[in-house]
Amino acid sequence: MAQWNKNEQDYLNQERSLFEVNMIATKDGSPVSFENPFPVSLGSSNITINGDISIPGIVTVTSTPENPIHSHLVEVGTSSTLTVPYLPVGISTLLNTVSIGTTGQVSINLNNSPVSTSNPFPVTGSVDIELPPIATDAFGRQRMSTPLTLFDSSHRYRDNNLWSGLVVGTGSTVGFVTAQGLINMTVGVGSTASIIRETTKVFSYQPGKSLQVLNTFVMNPTKSNLRQRVGYFGADNGMYLELDGSNLYFVERTYVPGITTETRVSQASWNVDTMLGPGHLNPSGVTLDISKAQIMWMDIEWLGLGTVRLGFVVDGKFIHCHSFHHANLINTTYITTASLPLRYEIANTGITTSASTLKQVCSTVISEGGYELRGLQQAIGTPVQTPVDLTTAGTYYTVASIRLKATPNRLDAIVIMTALSILGITNNATYNWQVRASGTSNGGTWSDAGLDSAVEYKIGGGTYTGGRILASGYTYGSNQGSTSVDILKEALFKFQLERNALTGTPYELSIVCAADANGADIHASMDWEEISR
Repeated sequence: MAQWNKNEQDYLNQERSLFEVNMIATKDGSPVSFENPFPVSLGSSNITINGDISIPGIVTVTSTPENPIHSHLVEVGTSSTLTVPYLPVGISTLLNTVSIGTTGQVSINLNNSPVSTSNPFPVTGSVDIELPPIATDAFGRQRMSTPLTLFDSSHRYRDNNLWSGLVVGTGSTVGFVTAQGLINMTVGVGSTASIIRETTKVFSYQPGKSLQVLNTFVMNPTKSNLRQRVGYFGADNGMYLELDGSNLYFVERTYVPGITTETRVSQASWNVDTMLGPGHLNPSGVTLDISKAQIMWMDIEWLGLGTVRLGFVVDGKFIHCHSFHHANLINTTYITTASLPLRYEIANTGITTSASTLKQVCSTVISEGGYELRGLQQAIGTPVQTPVDLTTAGTYYTVASIRLKATPNRLDAIVIMTALSILGITNNATYNWQVRASGTSNGGTWSDAGLDSAVEYKIGGGTYTGGRILASGYTYGSNQGSTSVDILKEALFKFQLERNALTGTPYELSIVCAADANGADIHASMDWEEISR
């Protein structure tokens, strides 16, 4: 093949061995290279490239105020790095989400100085921020107020005596487990075996404040003919989690129709998060294992007609699973009252193959946003001319007592002692007074505190046995006046009247007193507030 020599302007001598090499040269004969580029005229301002272009490494693009890069780039991929010395950016409307990666740093200058507290970035207009649903209480208020604990229960050294129990059937037992700090509720295999544990108090729902409830437990693994329940409910009203055989439900129980009825929602039908894993409504991505330890939460927006939200706490995160909605849907209240007890149940619905155990751990009831007593104030006291005689020195006698009415049934009323007064009238006598709960006064007669009251009372009552001492103090018989005790707001619910709803028995709350002299006399009075009226 003839080869042209540009310097000689003639064809090369053909006597040498030559090899053919494919090359492109410009019109002066020089090969195309980075130093001698191939001239290209587009004929337009656009190049259309079909297919993918892979550019490894870093792409460096020069940008200046006179010729900014944003005039030339429409879109930049995210698989590599774009280095831009000058990139002016203006945002007039933010419609979507701006994400800043964690592999680099972004700084913003304003008026040629970094944005700071002294050189703030100007922002006009408004920004709507939507918080996660569980970041707000049952009324939609952000959870930032100080909650008031109405009740809490744990078992460190023993069963804490805050619960009533009803145990039925051979092999059914309730036992404190020291090493685990919990209560084992174990039923035998008989078809009627059951255990119910319910708090001796109901908890005051205050209209307009969210009521939050948490229960912890470990249910027995699923078993035929075995039913387990945990929640905020009593015999007639409330909300709870139920595991019946292998079927898991959230249940709403109501006495509003005049009979107890229940609405069960199976796990697959929970309307926020079924926690059933892939292929189901499961925004949390967490799969519930009901045989493992669980923390169940709920919050109640009652006002007779509101919403109840229920779910679980896993890895420190509140997972909202289901809501019972009522406003704009029903034509009356959805439960009779939202002032209810806590309750754990395990029961056989038929013969089982082995004993079963529900582990009861901790519980709490919280009024979100505090609590204000706004009930009916009442008081009783010894007649001014008839003090109580403490016949025998060192023996405790009942001075005054109150309890909930059993007839008519007011056992779910909320009554709280708010103050007491003690006056020893025997000169030089020393008195020890006590406030005792759940003991027994051995004499006297109960009287009705009024038709509009849930309380009956007793003045005197003879000797007193048993009970828990809630408060105690001393006074001295002289002409210096009486001892008055106002109960701190934080302690009010410690002095709430109790009952055993499982047996229909009200518990007494009493002022008892002993003196160091035979025949010493004493006056006393009690104030209380009835919230449920």
